[in-house]
Amino acid sequence: MKYTIVGKNMEVHERLSNQVMKKLDKLDKYFADDVEAQVTLSTVKDSKKVEVTIPTKGQLIRAEQTTGDMYASIDAVEEIIERQLRKYKTRMLSKKKGAKDAFNEAFLDAEPEASEDIKITRVKRFAVKPMDPEEACLQMELLGHNFFLFQDAESEGISVVYKRNDGTYGLIEAE
Repeated sequence: MKYTIVGKNMEVHERLSNQVMKKLDKLDKYFADDVEAQVTLSTVKDSKKVEVTIPTKGQLIRAEQTTGDMYASIDAVEEIIERQLRKYKTRMLSKKKGAKDAFNEAFLDAEPEASEDIKITRVKRFAVKPMDPEEACLQMELLGHNFFLFQDAESEGISVVYKRNDGTYGLIEAE
């Protein structure tokens, strides 16, 4: 596996970089050699956050963990990814045929863990109204939700605004 390690609000020193690679090397048994892991280490006040994104053909594997210690965050995020891979292996591979190129053969041949089926328990339908993202954020707040789907009045595409953990807002635009 290849790594891209960046720091946000901090400098990534060699010892920290080596720890990230050492921990994520445990995931080599799941992935093909040409897969690249994108790791972002950040610090805000007393919390240390590690985000790992591994794009594969047809799938995006992502985990993040925030603790008071950067090394504990690194350990935890590796465990989260490993658990995701074992739990959702069958679903990931059955949905996208090209995804098989991204994973190691030994992982593919192993018996999958028993996983719970995803159950959709409620379906909502509503008219999507054209509005700008700021108006969508206001509507989301008025409804008390943490995300809101709307039609962007400017681009006429479908977009989603969502409330982030730090209290700010995010925007997802469809391409």
